[in-house]
Amino acid sequence: MCGIVAYVGSQDAAPILLEGLQRLEYRGYDSAGLAVVNAKSLRTRKVKGRVADLAAVVPARFKGGSGIGHTRWATHGVPSDVNAHPHLDQEQRIAVVHNGIIENADELRRRLEADGIVFESETDSEVLSHLIGSTVKETDTLEEAVRRALKSVVGTYGIAVVDSHRPGEIVVARNGSPIVLGIGEKEMFAASDVAALIRYTRQVVHLEDGELAVLKADGFNTFTSDARETAKEPFTVDWEAGHYDNGGYEHYLLKEISEQPDTVARTLRGRLDDRFHIAHLGGLNMDPRESRSFRRVKIIGCGSAYYSGQIGAQLIEELARIPADAEPASEFRYRSPVVEADTLYIAISQSGETYDTLAAVQELKRKGGRVLGIVNTVGSAIARECDGGVYLHAGPEVSVASTKAFTSTAVAFALIALHLGRVRDLSPADGRRICDGLRKLPEQIKEILTQEEHIRTLAMKYADAPGMMFVGRVRGYPVAREGAQKLKEISYVHAEAYPASELKHGPLALISPELPTVAIVPDDELLDKNLTTLGEIRAREGRILMVGHRTAEAADDCIVVPKNETELDPILLTIPLQIFAYHAAVALGRDVDRPRNLAKSVTVE
Repeated sequence: MCGIVAYVGSQDAAPILLEGLQRLEYRGYDSAGLAVVNAKSLRTRKVKGRVADLAAVVPARFKGGSGIGHTRWATHGVPSDVNAHPHLDQEQRIAVVHNGIIENADELRRRLEADGIVFESETDSEVLSHLIGSTVKETDTLEEAVRRALKSVVGTYGIAVVDSHRPGEIVVARNGSPIVLGIGEKEMFAASDVAALIRYTRQVVHLEDGELAVLKADGFNTFTSDARETAKEPFTVDWEAGHYDNGGYEHYLLKEISEQPDTVARTLRGRLDDRFHIAHLGGLNMDPRESRSFRRVKIIGCGSAYYSGQIGAQLIEELARIPADAEPASEFRYRSPVVEADTLYIAISQSGETYDTLAAVQELKRKGGRVLGIVNTVGSAIARECDGGVYLHAGPEVSVASTKAFTSTAVAFALIALHLGRVRDLSPADGRRICDGLRKLPEQIKEILTQEEHIRTLAMKYADAPGMMFVGRVRGYPVAREGAQKLKEISYVHAEAYPASELKHGPLALISPELPTVAIVPDDELLDKNLTTLGEIRAREGRILMVGHRTAEAADDCIVVPKNETELDPILLTIPLQIFAYHAAVALGRDVDRPRNLAKSVTVE
């Protein structure tokens, strides 16, 4: 959730750090700070508030060729200037920025206080600066001091450390929280997200858990926690700095909604076979025999990734006829799951760094499970941990609320379902039907986007409601859940999603003129049952906004989307709900791209 940026080279570090922190604002934060080292002096500035507030207090002559910066999302201690990073040691020689949670921070704090250390902040992170500061005097290198200090730490961390006695050097380390190195021309960078580096370099290296790196202007070295040197091969990031611009849109969220015709096309590109009507997914690393060997599919993800997994489970069951279900990764990892050899596990994460999902993948691997990943970020931790998978190629998603990554994930699941189906019992005719349907998606999404003004009018009409109910059956239920998620996370309007068949088992008691219902009503075999549900709501004076393939007299308002193949319709039915949530949030004056209390990449528990 928090953001880290580090630089060492011949340029002034402060402007580079500030620009990098601005690139990480989408991750969510409440305070910001930086430290710069020059000629054995260590200078820091930190504030509660935005990066712009930090830039305002950094003086013009804040010189130094190395430094570290941070955006904090509070976990220990309220947002404040004092609790902001970097944190210093007692002698103000060492500065540390930290992402993650130190689980034994209270124990370490008591030990350090017994040795005479005085703490300034309420954070767990300050423990690290004092541990390293008390160790550095006993070592020949900063790297060794960091390594020794981390041996006392229980928890997760991504850290960057500078020492005023070593102005041309930065040490970074990772355990459960991402750190990426950027390789420049006689300068080195590090960050928690490649977004902070992309303006300066596209050559990057990802640290693994338990690794440290020493950065100097002329290069880097990486090591394990027991001082064994490791070999790292840089790779080139496909994304460019322009991908992180808002493209003239008022908000990144609207830009990313509008990009979906192109992002879906990229997810599909080169993956559909017209001869055999199958999906080519070489990244799965499975031959046809292996693809036929699985008797069950289990999908794990968090938030919108979990809801896309529900769509994926439905697609796999319908097309491949394999029992499939989705579960929150945050629950899966804690319930001591039974891991079966004939079950295929699929993990979903836009960033590829979602901590709960990563921990679930690691638990599955430890127990011998076969795990595929669906991620958007090449080289991310989940991509590296999995046995194979599918990259979305959706481009960077900056707004906290996921839209294009959600849609591309659902498309990726359609490709996986098609692949598994065709190596099993899905007929060539059905394979051709699904291939043709997938190819239609980009143009059909464009058609939906032309309805933005109509949807905006509806959003303004319903924005003042105290809450909204979302309902759908079978394929429509995960669409309803994702619609409710979008509305609640960016507009702060309370929203609940239920299977339409469950209304009469309790939730119907909530229906009233004050609580509108968004009903997902596709033209499928359940159309008549869904229309009956609308009648039940209408009979209790509930207002209805219907999203489907036709209008209905029982609905007060309708959004009509183009019809595709029945199995693929959920992908299209989701798009109007994204637009609706966006315009409801704008009407209510919300910070659309950075909703309160949320972050783009959740890298802590």
